[in-house]
Amino acid sequence: MVIRYGKSIFAKKERMNILLLGSGGREHAFAWKMSQSPLCKALFIAPGNAGTAQHGTNVALNPNDFEAVGAFVLEKEISMVVVGPEEPLVRGIYDYFKADDTLKHVRVIGPSALGAKLEGSKAFAKAFMQQRDIPTAAYAEFTPDTLEEGLAYIDHQELPIVLKADGLAAGKGVLILNDRAEAKSELRAMLSGKFGEASERVVIEAFLDGIEFSVFVLTDGKSYKILPIAKDYKRIGEGDTGLNTGGMGAISPVPFVDDTLLKKVENWIVSPTLTGLTELEAPYEGFIFLGLIKVGEDPYVIEYNCRMGDPETEVVFPRLKSDLVELLVALGDGTLDNKKLEVEAQSAATVFLVSGGYPEAYEKGKTITGLEQVEGSLVLHAGTKTEDGVVKTNGGRVLALTSLAGNYKEAVKQSLENAGRVQFDGKYYRTDIGFDL
Repeated sequence: MVIRYGKSIFAKKERMNILLLGSGGREHAFAWKMSQSPLCKALFIAPGNAGTAQHGTNVALNPNDFEAVGAFVLEKEISMVVVGPEEPLVRGIYDYFKADDTLKHVRVIGPSALGAKLEGSKAFAKAFMQQRDIPTAAYAEFTPDTLEEGLAYIDHQELPIVLKADGLAAGKGVLILNDRAEAKSELRAMLSGKFGEASERVVIEAFLDGIEFSVFVLTDGKSYKILPIAKDYKRIGEGDTGLNTGGMGAISPVPFVDDTLLKKVENWIVSPTLTGLTELEAPYEGFIFLGLIKVGEDPYVIEYNCRMGDPETEVVFPRLKSDLVELLVALGDGTLDNKKLEVEAQSAATVFLVSGGYPEAYEKGKTITGLEQVEGSLVLHAGTKTEDGVVKTNGGRVLALTSLAGNYKEAVKQSLENAGRVQFDGKYYRTDIGFDL
């Protein structure tokens, strides 16, 4: 007996149990998409949220506790582990599984620790790009031992100055400063432990003036597919003002990314990146998220990420018509090159509802109402939990409302209409997603 899905045919025995690691809006989008696949027999999400529970079984597991994750994988006969957030990848969950005889048969969707270093160390990533002539901003790196050199370096840089903590700093380790005295003060603070181990090394780089966009590459380390292009909006305030956040919304496709620009991205960035990973002998079966900026007519790399983005996944996956699980299986089978990527022609837009006070202090545990009144939008949960059958807030970024329409303006309008229908104490959202396009 076979199960038919589109043009592909899969033996019934290939249906698999899947474990998805993570708890945000990105993971809800993964769960929503993967649960649609006939290849998905059972889906477990660790730890998940109130939304992921609609598509599988939430499990109280810490994604960074590899021993506990491995034991669960064996208990539930999991065939594939899909890693949503960056931290388990940077810590080496792929390598942990491959080094264990009882686990090495399990597909882990994500790079090796060496591959994940592209996100885990900004200094590593900059050197990687410099060695391969991948376009990126000029930079220098400093440690506590070279603080005085760093302070002198700032004196000779044009404003604004960009300071980046080398390691993972929960999205808070990048500072853009318009004052040299402030830049020096922040450099001292960072190298003195402002971001803990993440800022034991600091990268100072030139500011690139342009417009940002996000490119997502699915790769087995050799072949690749480019998923729908997206653009996110990071700042809390209208018109991209105020503090940085985890993302207040996103759109896909991006009007200014034409075939000419995309070809440059492939030739100048994607291809040499994959060649570089091969040279490093860094296994990579998963997603490369390229945070790019268009300066003039050319793309430059702002940062690498070793996983899908958030909130971009919330607009990318609703536009992906192909079976996601089939594509992920192809990574390990070496058949990705043979797969055809089918993409929805409509535009997608997501608007994030966040807790009052976010990204600074905010309260949790606020009751969410009106979810059943949402029409024409996909509700993707991020910071939510269920208590006694009631959905409550459990984070700064609470819910993503994603809509599909003929153009991004119509999609934004639809999401905003539904944003007005959902209620919780302190709710805030931006009304201008896509304003700069």
